Amino acid sequence: MPADPANPVRATDVRATDVRVTVVGKPGCHLCETACETVAAVCAELGVGWEELLITDHPELADRYWELVPVILVDGVQHDYFQVDPARLRSALR
Repeated sequence: MPADPANPVRATDVRATDVRVTVVGKPGCHLCETACETVAAVCAELGVGWEELLITDHPELADRYWELVPVILVDGVQHDYFQVDPARLRSALR
């Protein structure tokens, strides 16, 4: 099934335990929007759940990642920041 970034597989669409990718971002960040689009496409292609967390809603994430957003976590471990390499993300999820 081709990826449909307009209909990403988000945490609300799957059980919380199925979420493997987290995008940590902040509102109004164009890099964060691009990262979410890339993550949505890759995760839809592979049938993997993902979520976006905003540092404005999570002070602990703001303390840790403010200078690096967007930050991509795979299975809770930092995978990328600033930009997402789709091939590298695919590889990490397989």
